[in-house]
Amino acid sequence: MVWLPFAAGGTVAAFLLPAVMLAVLLVTLGVLPADALSHDRIQAFVDHPVGKLAILVVLALPLWHAAHRLRMTLQDLGVRRPGTRRLVARLCYGLATVITVALLYGLLPTA
Repeated sequence: MVWLPFAAGGTVAAFLLPAVMLAVLLVTLGVLPADALSHDRIQAFVDHPVGKLAILVVLALPLWHAAHRLRMTLQDLGVRRPGTRRLVARLCYGLATVITVALLYGLLPTA
């Protein structure tokens, strides 16, 4: 369970983010119709519960993956004292937690 956000975030970053970027690129180049990413369609997607879940997955999971990668990179660069490692872990995962909670709050239905 501890590795789930890291592994899922890496999978999402590897497969879903490039697909989202490709879709935006194809609309920009005119390969897909311009209304494919119109405001009304995007708003309908964001308002739907499955759309909210998709946004949460595509944004939050890579964030947790990046937090772990940043922590491990700092450790490889020499942050090895136990107190400093603990501080870096708390900062990385704490920031990921705060951003995830803010994302959840932003996706709550508005009255």
